[in-house]
Amino acid sequence: MAAPRRDTRGIVDAEELFSRVRFRRREPAGPLRPYLEHYWLIDWNLSQPYASHVVPHPSVNVVFQQFPAREPFGEVAGIGLELFTQKLEGRGRVCGIQFRPGGFRPFAPEHAVTEWTGRRVPLAEVYPGTDPAAVLTPDDEDVRVAALDAFLLALEPRPDPQADLAMALVDRIRTDRGIRRVGDFARSEGMSVRVLQRLFASYVGVGPKWIILRYRIHEALEHAETHTTVDWAALAADLGYADQAHLVRDFTSTVGVPPTAYAQGSR
Repeated sequence: MAAPRRDTRGIVDAEELFSRVRFRRREPAGPLRPYLEHYWLIDWNLSQPYASHVVPHPSVNVVFQQFPAREPFGEVAGIGLELFTQKLEGRGRVCGIQFRPGGFRPFAPEHAVTEWTGRRVPLAEVYPGTDPAAVLTPDDEDVRVAALDAFLLALEPRPDPQADLAMALVDRIRTDRGIRRVGDFARSEGMSVRVLQRLFASYVGVGPKWIILRYRIHEALEHAETHTTVDWAALAADLGYADQAHLVRDFTSTVGVPPTAYAQGSR
């Protein structure tokens, strides 16, 4: 697995977020890397409340959280279908584990990943006896990362060829802009649409069409933040949309504002 990615895809107004919190990505231990994107660590100490917004990736996350006036707690966060908003205030800390799409199933093999989709489940219901404070309390960041490693390694994930296949297929969707239709993609992989959809339901948590559309929005979001001017018609064509109006509809329904308004606000 490559080093943790450095892009900001999915983070709405990443520059503003990074000006208010300390955000890092860290690599997990070697045996865990086939299953994980990275760990993500956030610390903040704010004089005024701030709301962060994220267009979720097609990934399950396990999140250890510490907020003011609340005991440390953990959650299994299934794939979010809507824009995720988190209010941050005072002093707090989050230590998250982002699994590769398809990579969570070996850590909870009795459950199809669709069971978690759109849900945030208390960690104790999934992994009884886990102590969130063991991850959140240490001030030394390396100690926190080691605690995340220890938590996952204790679960003893077993190799699963279907998980490997699901991860490879989603990675192809993420990196190949030419993938636009589920039927064509299934045929290119030598499987039927129904078999592909069953695999994604069991191991990813959402269907392949949803993932194709979500990665398009991530790219459009990043483009809006990093380019002074944007030719939206050209970008829509480049991302595989039928026309600019289709991109505008998807972007607006996901992010909450039209792409032109978002780009102007970012600048």
